[in-house]
This record gives sequence, C-alpha cells and structure tokens, in this order.
Amino acid sequence: MDAQSRGRAENIDPADQWVLNPNTGEYELRLSTSAAQSPVPGPRRPDHRGSDARGARGPARGRGDAAANGTREMPQARGADVPAPRRRRSTEPEQPQGRRNRRPVKKKGKAKKILAWTAGGTAFVVIAVGAAGYLYLKHLEGNVTTTDVGSAAKDGFSKDDAFNILIIGTDKRTGKGNVGYGDPNSLGHADTNILLHVSKDRTNATALSIPRDLIVNVPDCPTKQADGSEKVIPGTQNDRFNISLGQRGRDAGCTMRTVGELTGIMPDHFMMVDFNAVKTLTTAVGGVNVCLAHAVNDKDSHLKLPAGPSKVEGEQALAFVRTRHSWGNEGDLDRIKVQQQFMGSLMRKMSSSDTLTSPSKLLDLAEAATKALTVDKGIGSVSTLKDVALELKKVPPKNISFVTVPVLDNPADGRYHKTVIVNQTAAPPVFDAIKNDVSFTEVKKEKKAAKDAAAARLKGSRSAPSEVRVRVLNGGAQAGSAQDTLQWLQTKEGVLKSENGGNAPASLSKTTLEYAPDQASQARELAHLMGLPGTALKPGKSVTNAQGLPTMTLTLGKDFKGAGVSLTAPAKAPSVDKSTADKQQCAS
Repeated sequence: MDAQSRGRAENIDPADQWVLNPNTGEYELRLSTSAAQSPVPGPRRPDHRGSDARGARGPARGRGDAAANGTREMPQARGADVPAPRRRRSTEPEQPQGRRNRRPVKKKGKAKKILAWTAGGTAFVVIAVGAAGYLYLKHLEGNVTTTDVGSAAKDGFSKDDAFNILIIGTDKRTGKGNVGYGDPNSLGHADTNILLHVSKDRTNATALSIPRDLIVNVPDCPTKQADGSEKVIPGTQNDRFNISLGQRGRDAGCTMRTVGELTGIMPDHFMMVDFNAVKTLTTAVGGVNVCLAHAVNDKDSHLKLPAGPSKVEGEQALAFVRTRHSWGNEGDLDRIKVQQQFMGSLMRKMSSSDTLTSPSKLLDLAEAATKALTVDKGIGSVSTLKDVALELKKVPPKNISFVTVPVLDNPADGRYHKTVIVNQTAAPPVFDAIKNDVSFTEVKKEKKAAKDAAAARLKGSRSAPSEVRVRVLNGGAQAGSAQDTLQWLQTKEGVLKSENGGNAPASLSKTTLEYAPDQASQARELAHLMGLPGTALKPGKSVTNAQGLPTMTLTLGKDFKGAGVSLTAPAKAPSVDKSTADKQQCAS
C-alpha cells in the first residue's frame, strides 16, 4: 500500500466494511488489514487486527486510492487485465492472475453496497417497529377497562355522524395518594358529569356540565350482572343526579339513561375516570397551566397557590379540581366553572407542540389515559378510542364551548340550599341547540349556496291543507309514528288526502318529503304544518296512490320527534354563560 492510501484510511466508507456472513445470514463488520488477502470473491474470515472491541477502524490496505479516498472506483485501471466474471459461491474459485494488487473481480459500487445494506436494515426496522407497535397497541388495550351497559350504548363508533359521549368523573378512590378525598366506602358516584357533543361537520363541540346535586328522576336501569344475567334496578324520583351511578349497584348505563331522561339527548357512549386519573394525566403532560384571581389556601382540599398563573400536576392538580370553598359562593356550580377552565387548559396542553413532539410524553400520556379509562364495549378498543380522539381534534379549540345546565336553587331545601333543579325556561333551548347540532360559538358557515337553495324551497305560495295529498312512511322513527302522524294530520290539520304507506324500504337519519315540481305548493304547506326545514324537502317525482292519483311521499326518519313536533332547528344557540377551550380564564 502506498503512503497516500495509508493516509486516507479514515475515509473508508462504512458500507464497505459490512459483509454478509453466509453461515449466519447476518451482516458483520469486517475490517481488512492485510494486503496479502486473496482478492478472489467469496466469504471472508473476520480479521480483528487493527480494530478494538467496538470495531474501530484500522488502516485501510489493499483498496487502492479510489477506495481509500472515497472517490468513485473506475471499472478498470489503465493497463489492467479484464477481470474474470464472478462465480457462484458453490463453484471453485479461480486462481488470481497477474500482479497481486490487481483485482480479478469488479467490486460493487458504493451506492449499491449502501442500498443493499440499508435495504436489509430498513426492512428489519419496519418489521420490528410494526411488531412492537402491534404489541404496544395490545398492551394499551389491556389497560382499558370496559363495561357492558347493554342497549344504553351503541355497538360501535361512526366517524361520519355527530356523536355524544358522557364523561363521568367518579369519587371512587384508586391508586396511591388518594387518602383524604371522597368517601372511602363509596362504590363510586357520578361526581363530575359532562355530556360532550361533537357536531357532524366537526366545526364545533359543546361540553355540557351536569351538576352532581341536580334533582332528577332516575329511570329503571337494566344492568348486566357478573354472571351475565340482567337485573333491572328500579328508578327513583327526585333524587340527586350523582346517585345514578353506584347507588344500588347502578352502572354507567344508568347514568347515561338518566342524562337521556333529563335532556332528551341520549349519549352514544361513556368514558369514566376516578380521582387518580387527574393526577396521572397531568403528570404525563408535565403539568397544566391554571390562573387564579386571588391566592388560595384551602384547608379542606389542601390547595395552596398564589394569585396569577401557576402550573399544577399530580396531587396539586387533583386538589385544584376538588376545591369548592375557595371559589365564588363556595358551591358546586362555581367549582364546575373552575373544572371547565381546567379541562380547557388540559386540552390545550395535550394538543400543544411541546407534548406532540415529545415521544416520552406521548407514551406516558398513552399509558396514563388508557389506565385511567373505563368505557363501554362500543369504544373499548384502542383503535376506536384513537378514532374518537382524532375526530375531536378536528374541532377548533375556539369552537369548543363549556356550558352548564341552567338551574335554580331547589325551593324544597328551605333556607339552606343544598341542591338545584332544572330551570324549565332556560334549559330546554340549550338542550334543543345541542340536539340540533347548533353551535354556541360563531362558526364559519360552509356550503352557503346549498343552504340558501334549501331555504328557498320554503318560499312561495302554499296550498290549502285540504289540497295536500301525501303518503306517510316510517323510515326509522319510533314504531307507530306513521299512524300517529296520519291521525294528527287528518284530525288536527285537515289534511284529509293522506294515507299510511307502512315502513319505508330503508332507514333514514333525517325526515324527507319528496314531491314533483307541480306539487311544490303542497310541499310548502305540509312543511309549514309539520315544521319541516328546507333541507327535508326533496324535489323529485310523485308516486301514484290507490286511487291512481299523484301523491307526495313523507318518510319519517330517526330525527322524528312526534306528531306535531317541529323539526326545524333553532337558528342559533341561546345566550348562556360559557367558556371556550382556546382561552385561559382566572378562577375566582
């Protein structure tokens, strides 16, 4: 080897030093140190001279200038013999010809060597990561606790529809460090309750808080038992909302049914956490930012924080959301406002770049979140929970509203108010807005042209009720709805040219009215009588009834609420006291 080759030994391409061992089928680091080594292709024996235990490079020999200095190797040196073709390993190698430093076989280009090595390595990495990902997914799945609540929850999750999830925070105590909170003998009551509604178009979401001390009627609850049987737990009248869980063996399905009874909005699924979840989740994300209008030193919750911004996690975060006597009127309603502000801050932290770009935080968060959750079987897999999270992530934080069920002090309590009742004037509009997918924030209206076209179908002359001819079908509404509607139209509204068409061929999510162009005035009158929105009117064709006369087709969908109940959604949500997930407020 000449001096130039020795001086450039440090420029050896690493890919040239990895060789496939035919005996093991694996790549091994080979450091050539002998110029006398046979140039004939074939398996090379390891030579560790010139290298330490970690495989440090020694001087490169027998490689020539081109190999040593990292430049491209020419196919053939000037004056050199043409190298013999490479033989298969199973054949006998040819003897070298000519001078010893001539290469009988052209070596692979460096780029090809790198590709050969990295392709094998990449394939291994992909397989390893895929297997690890699968195993980790199964591991996370084992963290999640599922509860069979029967028909109270849906069987699966749809990414194409609006959805409602009841989030329940119980006073059950699990894990270390929960001493001092809640009733140690409690089965777990519905201490914090939020009905999360996510709109169909994902432009907005509403988190409706339900006070734990709200007086409600708890309905009969079919509850799955440990042996697989079902037991109906009798309902109770005028009880606190929080006893819809835990009391008498009630499960989360009972709480879901109570929400449906209270609001008219049946949750699709539930997610339940206990005290320990607040500690583990806040620790996983490295703390949550909060703000206080005044300093707090609460002897009951042991929360001690100065006025202004602070960061809380673990035990301190739990104390923050449990504190009641340091806020407002020292009641549960003021604590709910603080909890809503805390949730908004936690959502911002979980979606921040600081969290999303930290693999360790993401893993900790995945572990903490799955270990904390108890859910229904419909969303019991980690992949489904991921889908739920991704759908919620589509909603801009500025359009995630936190509101509370409008309530009044319970007059039955007398002088000392311990419970509240629903404000029958202010609450129904709030429930209607959520049921009809109406946002509590201003959102950008998309597809304005289509909306305007639908509204235009309601404008124009209307026929007299006696001239409206319609066939009523049930397309997903409650059983008997078609007959009830027919009776209502004929006896209450004078639509005598109406008939019951039975069940529709397919189920519909929305009620529709199909009509021919010359029936537009009839369609507008029926829409007026029934409170149908313009989107329900479908210009198309008429059908022939038993008398051979053209008639419109009214198909009652799953959104049908009953004969005479309007289906027109409110133009906007009522004005309520609310906060949004994008802004921090100071607890006071």
